[in-house]
Amino acid sequence: MLKTVTDRNVTLYAIIAAFGGFVFGLDIVNLSGAIRFVSSQFELNDVQIGLVGSSAIIGVLFALIFTGPLCDWLGRRSVLLLIAVLYSLSSIVSATASSFEMLVVGRMIGGLAFASLTVSAMYIGEIAPKDKRGSFVGIQQLMIAIGTLVAFLVNYFLVDALETSSWLTNENIWRIMLGSELIANAVWVGALLIIPRSPRWLLIKGREDEAREVLAKTISSEHIENTVSEVTDSLDDETDHTLVDQLKILFSKRMVWVLAIAIVYAIAQGASGMNAVNAFAPQVFEQVGMGLKDTFKQTIGIGLIGVIAVIISIMLVERVGRRFLTLGGLTLVVIAHSLSWYSFESATYTLDEAALERIEESGIDVSDLHQFSGNVYEDDVALKADIAKAFDLKEIPLVSGAIINQTININAVAVLIGIFLFLGAFHLTIGPIMWVVFSEIFASNVRAVAIPFVALVQSISAVAIQQLFPWQLKNMGAADIFFSYGVVASLGLVVLFFILPETKGKSLEEIEEELVKS
Repeated sequence: MLKTVTDRNVTLYAIIAAFGGFVFGLDIVNLSGAIRFVSSQFELNDVQIGLVGSSAIIGVLFALIFTGPLCDWLGRRSVLLLIAVLYSLSSIVSATASSFEMLVVGRMIGGLAFASLTVSAMYIGEIAPKDKRGSFVGIQQLMIAIGTLVAFLVNYFLVDALETSSWLTNENIWRIMLGSELIANAVWVGALLIIPRSPRWLLIKGREDEAREVLAKTISSEHIENTVSEVTDSLDDETDHTLVDQLKILFSKRMVWVLAIAIVYAIAQGASGMNAVNAFAPQVFEQVGMGLKDTFKQTIGIGLIGVIAVIISIMLVERVGRRFLTLGGLTLVVIAHSLSWYSFESATYTLDEAALERIEESGIDVSDLHQFSGNVYEDDVALKADIAKAFDLKEIPLVSGAIINQTININAVAVLIGIFLFLGAFHLTIGPIMWVVFSEIFASNVRAVAIPFVALVQSISAVAIQQLFPWQLKNMGAADIFFSYGVVASLGLVVLFFILPETKGKSLEEIEEELVKS
C-alpha cells in the first residue's frame, strides 16, 4: 500500500512540475496560429516574422545563463514558481501588444519562462525512482504534446468562427490566441505550491531531515537510507560548490565524454526542425496547397500524433531503453525529411487563367496577378517572388495560401506522410528522450549548471532554425528546408550511434560512476 502511495505522490509531483510543458506547448502553438494575423496587422517582413517566432527562444538563451545558479540558490520548486509568473506576464504583454516591438518584448519574457523545461527535467529526475525515472521525465513531453493539441484545437475553432462571428476579426483573433494561456498559468501557480522541494537539493544544502521527509513520500522506506548514502557519497564532501567550481568541473577533462553526448544530442534534437514546424505549422501545410481552414484543421492532427506518440514513448522508455529509441527515432526522422524533400523537389506551380479564376472566387483581387498568367514555376520560391510583386506586406500573409493552393501540382499525400512521420518520430523518441538523458548523465555536483548549459545549446540550435524559417521558405523553398533538417538528423544519428550509452535501470549515482569517475 505504501508503495502505491509513493507512486501516486511521484506521479502527482511530476505532472505538476511538468505542467510548464503544457504552458510551453500552448505558447508555441498559439503563436503559430497568430503569426499570419500578426504579420498582416504590423506588415512584417520575413526577418521580422522570424524574430517574432524566435524571440521567445532568444529569451530562453538569457534565462538559461541564470537558471543553474538560481536552482542552486532558491531550489527547483521556487524557480518553477518564478517561471510560472513570467509566463503570465508574457501572455498579458503579448496579447495587448500595440506594436511589433512590444510583441517581441512580450515573447522574450515568455522565453525566460521556457527554462521551465530544464528545471522540470532536473526536478523530476531527482524525485523519481531509478526504475521509473525515464517514464516520469517523459511526462514533460506528454504535457507539451497535450498543450499543443489544446492550442491547435482552440486556434482552429477561432479561425472557423472568423467568417461568421460579429466580434471576431483579423485584428483581434491573434490577441485572443496569445491571451488564452493565462488560465493555464493560474492553475500552474496554484499547483506548484503543493509539490515538495527536491530531496537531492535539500541534501546538497545539508538539510537532511527535510530530505528524508520528502523521500518518505516518494520511495519505499527501506530505500531511504541507501538513497541518502548514495547521494551524499556522490557529492564527494563538496556539498556547496560555487558557480565557478561547477563550471570548472563541467568543463574538466573527465567530463568530456558526457558533454560530447549531451551537446551532440542537443544539436540533433534542436536543429531537426520541430520548433519551426510547430511555430509555423499553418504555413507548413500552406506549402502543400491547403486553404486557411484546412491548414488549421491539419494542425489538430499534429497535436493528436504528438499525444499518442509520447504516451507510447513513456510506456517503452523503461523497456527498450534510451539508446534504442534515440537511434531508431533519428532514423525515422531522416526518412521522413527525405520524403518531404523529394515531394517538394518534384512539385510544380501553374498560374494560368483557370487558376486565376479559382483564386478570384476565393475573394482575392487578382488584377495584379494577370501579368504572370501562363507562368509555370519549377519551385515555390519563384512563385512567391511574383506574389510579392503583386501584393504588399499586409496582404501577402492572407492571400499566399490560396494562391499556392490553386497553382500547385504535388504529391500532397507523400508530403503529409513525411511531416506526420517526422512529428510522430520526434514525440516518440528524441523529443522526450533527450530530457531523460540530460536528467541522468550529469553528476549531482554539476547538474544544476550542466542541464541549463546543454539546454542552452539546444535552444541556440532551435532559435537558428526558427529564426531562419520564414526567410528560408521565401528564398530557399520548402524542399531545401527539409533537406537541411534531414542532414542534421543524419549527422546526429551517426555520432550518437558511437557515443550514446544505455542508462535505463541505473541510479543517477551509478551512471555518474560509469561515465565520469571511470
